Amino acid sequence: MTTPTTALQEQSNRYGKKIVLIGAFFFIFGFVTWINGTLIPYLRIACELEEWQAYLVTSAFYISYTIMAIPSSSILQKTGMVKGMSAGLAIMALGCIVFIPAAYMRFYPLFLLGLFITGIGLTLLQTAVNPYITLLGPAESAARRMSIMGICNKTAGILAPLIMGSIILKNSDTLLSELERLPYEQKVVRLNELSHAVIVPYCLIAALLLLIAYSIRFAHLPDIQTEPSATPDSGKQSSSRKVTKQFELGFLAIFCAVGTEVLAGDSIGNYGLYHGMKLSVAKNLTSWTMACMMCGYLFGVVAIPRIISQQRAFWFSNVLAFITTIFIVILPGIASIIALALLGFFNALLWPAIWPQALKGLKGNLLNRGSAILIMGILGGALLPPIYGGLAKYINNQYAYLVLIPVYLYLLYYSWLGVKEERIAATVNPAVQN
Repeated sequence: MTTPTTALQEQSNRYGKKIVLIGAFFFIFGFVTWINGTLIPYLRIACELEEWQAYLVTSAFYISYTIMAIPSSSILQKTGMVKGMSAGLAIMALGCIVFIPAAYMRFYPLFLLGLFITGIGLTLLQTAVNPYITLLGPAESAARRMSIMGICNKTAGILAPLIMGSIILKNSDTLLSELERLPYEQKVVRLNELSHAVIVPYCLIAALLLLIAYSIRFAHLPDIQTEPSATPDSGKQSSSRKVTKQFELGFLAIFCAVGTEVLAGDSIGNYGLYHGMKLSVAKNLTSWTMACMMCGYLFGVVAIPRIISQQRAFWFSNVLAFITTIFIVILPGIASIIALALLGFFNALLWPAIWPQALKGLKGNLLNRGSAILIMGILGGALLPPIYGGLAKYINNQYAYLVLIPVYLYLLYYSWLGVKEERIAATVNPAVQN
């Protein structure tokens, strides 16, 4: 006989297994995504690129989110979440495999194609997983659950640059001086050897992704059950317009949040080189930013909603990020680099807070569609780093971070709207707690 206590324990165990499994996916997101921070200086050297060209790594990777977000929603409606996840993992593996001929040819456009394909698979995976974790529990603690996922993501983000940097940029202190001394023919041979360094790690990543894609069918992860969306009647038009407005503003907020997160994580390596750091140190700087983001997510897990509401945490994060951006621009050398890494702490709570605010009021097919459109906002990660790289070419790498000022001003506005709505809700319903 099943007692209420036993049933509650079984339900809690199932909930825990879902959290662990989804956390594993966020770890995969992080590892594949934050390898880019090491690939940028690596490909800049191996393919002899200008700085702005190296930032096309982020463009190729993140543009796939915009192109595939809506198709991903349609695919998931037909295949279901589990099969869709398997397909996404398989596509990611294909993108990693493309790195093999790209490395043998030392052909930068083919590297970009591999990143684009990997991004397509990741888009399919994220379109399924992000709304799932958002809906897995109460809306007021959604940012807390997303923070837990962020910890998984950023743990991988810390490890990825350290692991990949030690493999593909080993002996980096002598690498640049060695290349400068070599005659042209020997330099080409050395660059080819450097290019081949990515083959083994990307083969291993592809094999792991394929293994997980096959194994996920045995994980017993249920598909998200969505209710059919009703057509709003005339009495609900005002509410519908409000939902539409906050969703549209949320899309732009995702664009800004991802843009600044990617810029802070992926440009810091080159920024270290700009300030005279050795390549052996600069290649690992992305891990500094990821470690700060990890601390930010841990704060979110502990403090939301017990100490501070997710809306207020969102607002304070943007205020402090704006101030930190000013420090990045005005502080000298290592202090400016540390400020850039600290930006990761304040960026940590942006993504988790935007999702529940933007999706509030959406149900059924509208929720699926909304999730896909928000994923398209990841386009910010494709555009902001190359814009920064272009500005750096004409002013300098430090002043180019002024591009973040309008980004954080908009995020301040959007977070203020959330705080304002929270205050109104608290006035109407005094039971709403901060």
